[in-house]
Amino acid sequence: MAHNHPHHASDYHGAGNERRLTLALTLTLGFAAVEAIGGWLAGSLALMGDAGHMLGDTSALGLAALAARMAKRPPTERHSFGLGRLEVLAGLTNAVFMLAIVAAIAWAAAGRLLEPQPVQGAMVLVVGGLGLMVNLVAAWLLHGGEGLNVRGALLHVIGDLLGSIAALASGAIIMVTGWLAADPILSLVICALILFASLNLLRDGIHVLLEGVPHHLDLPEVGERLAAEEGVDSVHDLHIWVPDSGMTALSAHVVVADLRDWDTLLDRLNAVLQEEFDIEHATLQPEPQAKPLHPMSLEEAPTNRGTH
Repeated sequence: MAHNHPHHASDYHGAGNERRLTLALTLTLGFAAVEAIGGWLAGSLALMGDAGHMLGDTSALGLAALAARMAKRPPTERHSFGLGRLEVLAGLTNAVFMLAIVAAIAWAAAGRLLEPQPVQGAMVLVVGGLGLMVNLVAAWLLHGGEGLNVRGALLHVIGDLLGSIAALASGAIIMVTGWLAADPILSLVICALILFASLNLLRDGIHVLLEGVPHHLDLPEVGERLAAEEGVDSVHDLHIWVPDSGMTALSAHVVVADLRDWDTLLDRLNAVLQEEFDIEHATLQPEPQAKPLHPMSLEEAPTNRGTH
């Protein structure tokens, strides 16, 4: 069974993810440069905006590829969870960088709306079309990958796809109608895409740093499910958090009816966490049931009241 060899499986998927991410990174980085130069020559803010979007996404892909590589390194005595959280810190930096791009493009777009500039629609159309193809290939590469890392990178690439479509629309509108305002207006649409992706990235990164419960899990539901297992009396001090984007961790105190059955019960609880909630890193501490005090003992020893 796969879960008996978690390290082998994760190494295999990590290597596959790293290859996919590296290929997608090379594609998008190369084309971001082409698009930036094309946008500059064509005088198109929409193209330069999309190039900025692709540059931001390239750094996101780079972080994801680096994380896939770092995830294969074993934890050390100084970093017992490994270095997976570097990805979160770098992702937050990347989000702030993307917000700076949004501000710069929005400022330039406002200026263009007030004073329209000439745009070569044909060049915008050609470069935007090439960008669309590059993003389709990158999305296809990432679609077969696994894990939050690759899913996050795929979301970025889909955002790029939309940006390329906006650049294409800008080129077509200018060629057919000569309406130059289409370029800054569509560049603002691209800005909105970057803004949305950046704020999501910031929110998720901060949630991880604050040791938040992953969005797809409900803490009371997990606790109730563990407490429902035969032999478990109750569960308390339950914590669920994400040490890095590839792992969910859980710790809890489990009050059990009979400590002698703990080994068997622990296997059952771990199986429940893994199969139903996809939590593989769990630390469970058994505790015996508190014996009820005899009424006479309370009268004889009133100082014991309220201590339990």
